[in-house]
Amino acid sequence: MAEVPSDAELASSLDGGFVSRHAEVNGTRLHYVAGGRGEPLLLLGGWPQTWWEFHKIMPALAVRHRVIAVDLRGMGGSDKPRDGYDKKTMASDVLELVRHLGHHRVDIAGHDIGGMVAYAFAANHPAHTRRIALLDIAHPDERFYAHSLLPRPGRQQVDGDIHAAPGRFLWWFAFNQVPGLPERLLAGRSRELIDWMCDYLIEDPSAISDLDRDIYAHAYGTPDAIRASNAWYRAFGQDIADEKTYGKVTAPLLGLGGGEDGHLLLKTILPDKGTDVEVVQVPGSGHYIPEEQPELIIEHLARFFS
Repeated sequence: MAEVPSDAELASSLDGGFVSRHAEVNGTRLHYVAGGRGEPLLLLGGWPQTWWEFHKIMPALAVRHRVIAVDLRGMGGSDKPRDGYDKKTMASDVLELVRHLGHHRVDIAGHDIGGMVAYAFAANHPAHTRRIALLDIAHPDERFYAHSLLPRPGRQQVDGDIHAAPGRFLWWFAFNQVPGLPERLLAGRSRELIDWMCDYLIEDPSAISDLDRDIYAHAYGTPDAIRASNAWYRAFGQDIADEKTYGKVTAPLLGLGGGEDGHLLLKTILPDKGTDVEVVQVPGSGHYIPEEQPELIIEHLARFFS
């Protein structure tokens, strides 16, 4: 794997005056990249990526917003403590970062794990939430226990190639539950996983470049980084229990679903989760919609957060 630029170098490569910073909040050290002017808009990424997954949309959003792209607890340049990976605690991290930066009420767009944290933020801290957008994800609930360990008939090709089959077979939800083993298998080999995930959950693999993949592989290349990111998944049981105590989110909520699968998921789940919900399909996209369809995401987020 080639040497990758530092977060500071990556931040400075973006239009909008972006800088890389760290903050001590809620007992941990979070890395974030901030730029632009206007009302604060937080961007929360997911697995197996970092804040960099938003690099195509950050400059445009920074024209009218103070954009703050955050590496969550366990991600990229942020600390990787032994615990605290339930989404309620991670939302508290984000709240303390918001306060540290001098803001009170914020907009949040979260993708993948970051979308789960965004929802937990809105559910637990409504006074600090203006609007939230969930990109191709919903917060864990009881339906997560229904995920199958075997692909159902009709979702798998005759030759057994799940990569070529329609739909998404979420095998990594189970793999990431296993303590210790993923670290031993993936440390130093993370680019193999990054390539597989990107190619499996994307319409056009070229939308995530070799440099992007090297950046993500570097971020998840050590046993500690793999252990921490897997902890987001191992906390799903606690997340499901916490979600049962939440009322409906009162902040306006936008769901952006990648392709038919993502759109159907959000259209099925989100209307019962909020009092003001809009769900939109992002055509020509798989799971990684900020990188696959950046212009559409900029359009939707700019409209929603205006």
